[in-house]
Amino acid sequence: MERAEKWDRLAEGCDVLVIGGGATGLGIAVDAATRGFRTALVEAGDFAQATSSRATKLVHGGVRYLANGQLHLVYEALRERRIMLRNAPHLVHRLGFVTPAYRWMDLPFYGAGLKAYQLLAGGSSLGATEIWSARRTREAVPGIHAEGLLGSVLYFDGQFDDARYALALARTAEDSGATVLNYARCMALVQSHGRTSGARVRDAESGREVEVSARVIVNAGGIFLDELRQMEDPASQPLLKASRGTHLVVPGSVLGGEYALMIPKTRDGRLIFAIPWMGQCVIGTTDVPVSGVAMEPGHSREELSFLMETISPYLQRPIREAEIRSVFSGLRPLVSGNAASTAKLSREHLITASPGGLITIAGGKWTTYRRMAQDTLDFAEKGGWIERRPCRTDTVPLRGASEAPVADARLARYGTDAEAVVALERQHPEWGRALHPRLPFTAAEVVYAARAEMARTVEDVLSRRMRALLLDAEAAVACAMPVATLLADELGRSQEWVAEQVQAFTRLAQEFYLYRGSATAG
Repeated sequence: MERAEKWDRLAEGCDVLVIGGGATGLGIAVDAATRGFRTALVEAGDFAQATSSRATKLVHGGVRYLANGQLHLVYEALRERRIMLRNAPHLVHRLGFVTPAYRWMDLPFYGAGLKAYQLLAGGSSLGATEIWSARRTREAVPGIHAEGLLGSVLYFDGQFDDARYALALARTAEDSGATVLNYARCMALVQSHGRTSGARVRDAESGREVEVSARVIVNAGGIFLDELRQMEDPASQPLLKASRGTHLVVPGSVLGGEYALMIPKTRDGRLIFAIPWMGQCVIGTTDVPVSGVAMEPGHSREELSFLMETISPYLQRPIREAEIRSVFSGLRPLVSGNAASTAKLSREHLITASPGGLITIAGGKWTTYRRMAQDTLDFAEKGGWIERRPCRTDTVPLRGASEAPVADARLARYGTDAEAVVALERQHPEWGRALHPRLPFTAAEVVYAARAEMARTVEDVLSRRMRALLLDAEAAVACAMPVATLLADELGRSQEWVAEQVQAFTRLAQEFYLYRGSATAG
């Protein structure tokens, strides 16, 4: 369906209108559409542009939450982890984590805790927890600090590409009959007889506005959800307290091998991970309370120093600043509470309804997105807004799902849609060349992103359809001009638009993603 047709369809109204295109909102759109409700989702920017594309790339129960006694959250997340792996095997896979021990007491201590984590998963376990010798640990993680190493504890969790998973949700919702639009901002909520009965939505590209009527309106705005609540009622009190998490990306050779490192003790009480991802190594994350929310929350020099100082003693050699390929940060939408720090605030979700009928879903974590969506629709049904219908999403495969390996490993993230990209490369051999020697992406993927994946900007392509900006910010900047030129041809844009896009993307990368030895505070 063309974009203009989607806007025409949006104007016809729906049963369920979801405002917000992050993990939670997209999950709700899939759930509502597969229950048979007329569904629409509008997102002010791009899908997963904020928190949902800035995760540590883990599908996990949360070892930290187990230590905090949040057993219900861990139990639920471990089962959702299995569902995510089953419904999107092209995007989610098992990953082994090594927890090193340099004191004899650490082996039984960490071993017992991580064994409990495995047992709590029950039938959803991804593999047995084991105690490894120092030699086996060094073989698995060649980059580990070997002096004084006594052994390690191995356990398993899941890993995924968060932005690609979000896009799969958007396309699955569309495949199930939903109308899904990015760059569609809610400008106002419509009131009728004391109830919130719709929304006025504007197209960021054309300026077109439509009024969308709906039986149920869900506020899934993530870190921005309080803005929508105050749009309906300026006196409403904030539900969220945000926390910033920052990550470093360095070459995969820093770790070596296919296993991740989990460091269980840091001075701020969080876990630190060093995780192989798409040929690189992601190190994170921090936990810094922030007073406001922003699409790009920035980071501080202290956070970068903390990450490097914390992980370096566990590596064969300290990380050199020149090795840092990218820095990325995101905000966690934590439900407000009385905890002394954001590290202790709950990641469990909260569903509320205003007197006007606006349903808000707050908090939660990526791994529990599907259950959050189910609970939100069940809440609406119990409240009488819509009729009861069973949830099906625990068995609904996501777009591209396939157990069979894709012939071209570079295209494995597309699953069954990979052949469409390969076909473009066959038709236009010049599109088959890599955009940059350090990146595994081709021009054909840019064209496919515009034609099939709703990409509208250079940032959409290089940050989320491809993960170039997070993998290697300098290389991504070098790709901005060819990507903008290809997009302009596909979207019918001018040379002025090309220049503006290159300038905007370069500024974004330089300010927030390129490591310069200093940092911006968000």
